[in-house]
Amino acid sequence: MDTHTLSIRRVGIDTWRESVAYLHRDCEAVRAAGFQALAKVQVRANGQTISAVLNVVDDERIVSACELGLSEDAFARLGIEEGHAAHVAPAEPPASLPALHRKIAGERLERDDLHAIIRDVAAARYSKIELAAFVVATNGWDLDRDEVLHLTEAMIEAGRRLDWQHAVRGGPVVDKHCIGGIPGNRTSMLVVPIVTAHGMLCPKTSSRAITSPAGTADTMEVLADVELPFERLQQIVRDTNGCLAWGGTADLSPADDILISVERPLAIDSPGQMVASILSKKIAAGSTHLVLDIPVGPTAKVRSMPAAQRLRKLFEYVADRLRLQLDVMITDGSQPIGRGIGPVLEARDVMQVLRGEPGAPSDLRDKSLRLAGRIIEFDPDVRGGDGWRIARDILESGRALAQMEALIDAQGRRSSPPQLGELTHELPAPGSGQVIGVDNLQLARMARLAGAPQVAGAGVDLLAKLGDRVEAGQTLYRLHAQFPADLHFARSLAEKDCGYRLG
Repeated sequence: MDTHTLSIRRVGIDTWRESVAYLHRDCEAVRAAGFQALAKVQVRANGQTISAVLNVVDDERIVSACELGLSEDAFARLGIEEGHAAHVAPAEPPASLPALHRKIAGERLERDDLHAIIRDVAAARYSKIELAAFVVATNGWDLDRDEVLHLTEAMIEAGRRLDWQHAVRGGPVVDKHCIGGIPGNRTSMLVVPIVTAHGMLCPKTSSRAITSPAGTADTMEVLADVELPFERLQQIVRDTNGCLAWGGTADLSPADDILISVERPLAIDSPGQMVASILSKKIAAGSTHLVLDIPVGPTAKVRSMPAAQRLRKLFEYVADRLRLQLDVMITDGSQPIGRGIGPVLEARDVMQVLRGEPGAPSDLRDKSLRLAGRIIEFDPDVRGGDGWRIARDILESGRALAQMEALIDAQGRRSSPPQLGELTHELPAPGSGQVIGVDNLQLARMARLAGAPQVAGAGVDLLAKLGDRVEAGQTLYRLHAQFPADLHFARSLAEKDCGYRLG
């Protein structure tokens, strides 16, 4: 294979989980190898090798004819200083590409096929175009249950796997997860302090929001550090029984993170991919027992009870074969849980529940107690049916609040927590009546347009919920933003469709 030596230049472009190389059109390598834009190239430097998608540029301010430009993702993966010599050559196609072509043609893939594909995905050998082809080919129910099982196994094997058994001496390592789609719903930040105060091990590693206004990690970051080195994470769990941290530093199921970068812009969240994504992350994180929340509602991810039951059976089939004890709860997803949508507002709701404040959102409190109670019943010393009462006692006694404060201090309390956005706009009810419908998707879009989660203090503060009686002109919710343009975009969307139906 012909290679060409060039000087590395760091091009400050975020290509979101895709390695991109930049060569000038007059570069000898472009002319000699016949490189074209979007061709895949192999970059070698100082014993490291990565695959990258090629962009050809004409502007020497980006790269000169003797330089190899690398996107932020490619530069980080190669791990070489700027100016270092690098060799570039045409890349060989991923070995698993024939298996991908068979799946595109509608064939069933075997275990070895899916393991090969995920190895190539994790090694960043697939371009975004090839990743999109895989995501689309496995959309809907196009994966049978054994394919989902093999995909989950492959995702686990492609990354790091944590083992907490030394800390629990054979006891359960518990976790809770929601499939998403419901704004607010920050139950994990209540469940973790409750179950860890009970003495159970719950090392909760969560993702940041990708298309939602806040993830658990974004909301916990309002209160404490969440980007923790793995060794420090282990020490925190040993000291406090748990954590509420961002999972990106642990390198758990890296192939899943890459696939998500394509699934979310396409708005694809198929059942098979969802099961493989969630269970691979939980098993890789060392969980032995999981409570899974599947919300059902007209604007939730799952919109009917038959669809929820079908998804439940798929989760249970895969979990059983991977020796993960799973308890699925199908819950009400007809509206946001809590009042706040956005990191600061959701953190406020959580702390109000923990402190037992009179105005704390009762729906967030009640759902969190149900979830925590089911987890506590994984404890072999707890009788079935006693979990909710134990969880309620831990919350009402103040032990959950004390545990949350201990977790915040262990992870690193924020000395200057972000504040609620000062720019506001209130949406009035267009008429009088009872709230009979709330659009989760519309309210989530508003919160994101207002700036969440990048601006922690942005979001939507709900002042009316399903079943409430409102009068014409009464405020339904308040938009919060930090920047005028963000408030304008969110306000414009709200004025087109407020997201509430009155009857």
